[in-house]
Amino acid sequence: MSFVSDMVTTKNKINFGAGPAKIPEAVMERAHEEFLEYPGSGISMLEMSHRSKDFAEVLNTTEKLLREEMSIPNEFEVLFLQGGATGQFSAIPLNLKNDKESADYAITGSWSSKSALEATKYININHVFPPQKPYVTIPDESSWRKDPCAAYLYYCANETIHGIEFPKAPETIDGVPLVADVSSNVLSRPFSFENHGAVFGGTQKNLGAAGLTITIVRRDLIGNEHPLTPAVFNYAKMMKHHSVYNTPSVYSIYITKLVLEWIRDNGGVNSLRERNQVRWKWG
Repeated sequence: MSFVSDMVTTKNKINFGAGPAKIPEAVMERAHEEFLEYPGSGISMLEMSHRSKDFAEVLNTTEKLLREEMSIPNEFEVLFLQGGATGQFSAIPLNLKNDKESADYAITGSWSSKSALEATKYININHVFPPQKPYVTIPDESSWRKDPCAAYLYYCANETIHGIEFPKAPETIDGVPLVADVSSNVLSRPFSFENHGAVFGGTQKNLGAAGLTITIVRRDLIGNEHPLTPAVFNYAKMMKHHSVYNTPSVYSIYITKLVLEWIRDNGGVNSLRERNQVRWKWG
């Protein structure tokens, strides 16, 4: 079934929320059609076991589509987690600290600020530039104070509250991996994984419904987690169990699958970028 549709919405409100955000009408129609029974399963996706063959197919298809649409390199693992992007504020330092004493953080708004505050429970934080309120711009990178011994350099690709978006990823030094929160601009334009160690985002903004967090981690960085890392945030454990160590957000994964199919059928990420550029000019 194709998702290419010129259907006119029957809703009487326009959702401009950053998240949960609008889901394509064709995706909503498809979810409606399959609500009582996922095709051929005899059961609703809401009732489906996460150990079932049908769900395994949905999960594998979702990962395949995401890899294709984001051009994810083979050396990265895709994890389907819970706890929101906020959960990753803890999971990132717990999994990536290793034997490092500190991590670099670029504070450009509310979300990166909250992430840094949470990370201070587990690792020393180096602000690569002094946080500047009100957040209105990103300081020139030549002025950043980066630590060549940092565990990682963290940035939020797009700050929804303050409206600050990185035009491109920061530069890294001495192999320090980048960590990006891409919750609000994932698949709005092409993304380069070059120099990145981890990329994550909640799906409720660009990839579907609330309740699912997608975390993409370079495999060589997995396996050195803090011994007190909770199992559901343990990248090595979740990788070993293909994201079903515990019951995942089954229905949210299904919705993300439908959204990714819709993106594919409507021209992919380059088409979405063109649409966004047109809307930006309207603004």
